[in-house]
Amino acid sequence: MTAPLAKIGVISIGDMGVGIAKLLIAHGFSVATNCKGRSNDTLERAKSAQVELYESDERLAEACDVILSVVPPRDAQATAQRIVDAVTGPFRRSGSEPLVFADLNAVAPSTVRTIARLFAPTRGQVHFIDGAILGPSPQAPKSDGSGPSSSIGEEPGAGWTRPSIPLSGPYKLGSIPRYGPQLVAALNARYISDEIGAASGLKMCFASMSKGFTSIAIQSFTTAQRLGVLGELQDELQGLFPAQLKAAERGVVGMAPKAYRWVREMEEIALTFDEEGGFPQDMFRGVADVYRIVADDTVLGQEKVGKRKRGTDVKDMATAVAEGLANKRKKND
Repeated sequence: MTAPLAKIGVISIGDMGVGIAKLLIAHGFSVATNCKGRSNDTLERAKSAQVELYESDERLAEACDVILSVVPPRDAQATAQRIVDAVTGPFRRSGSEPLVFADLNAVAPSTVRTIARLFAPTRGQVHFIDGAILGPSPQAPKSDGSGPSSSIGEEPGAGWTRPSIPLSGPYKLGSIPRYGPQLVAALNARYISDEIGAASGLKMCFASMSKGFTSIAIQSFTTAQRLGVLGELQDELQGLFPAQLKAAERGVVGMAPKAYRWVREMEEIALTFDEEGGFPQDMFRGVADVYRIVADDTVLGQEKVGKRKRGTDVKDMATAVAEGLANKRKKND
């Protein structure tokens, strides 16, 4: 059996994290995570993906060559601080090479710069990389003919569908001795700037177009449902803007399990557009409120990836949101 190229830590093993873990394993890396305090769902997800489980951040930082932070935006800074504490505590890494920490979370440039500064006390024990994930979770090749598949003679890991991962900052992931270029290729990563904040800024601009559009679709479809004209709205859009209708329907059906994490992401976009673009924060704080309603005030907030019950079509999504808003109004009256 071929030895792994390197051990990569992934925090945490959610839908995106487990996809990245499986992708890396398929490309010859081993993957580990900290399992302490995680839910049974997360533990089962990690075990089924052959992710090695450690009981502490210290053990994870000691064992891994690279740690990828893939957490909800609200947890990004706390996750980085955990690794700083692990590296500066009594435990010490046995290898001579510094740990590489790549923050791949959906946060504003100013937020990621703050996170980068947390690593100053490590005194060079950690190289920080700003990164982002553009697109859905990696998916393995399908053997049923419905998607890309690997063929005999192809490289291990061939045929995967992968998001794009832009990276920025003074340290380059590809410069890691022995396996850096392979890791960059496996992740479908690309280096875009020497500046910390560039990759995160790109993510904010990208997500504003996709998730901002989905929030408009949630409001439009829900209001149309309450007016009794949802079917007519879909018919008109199909006739005039079929591509936009398809994107809107796909967005509103898929967003429910992720709405809770998109609240902070939209707030980070508002901050980015204010600080970097000079625009008022009102619009994307309003978008954050839409996802907060979905997450906190409707049954859709209980949905989990792979275990969907409600909101699996446009009409039920709109019905669920309308019911949640009606119940909220009754409580406030």
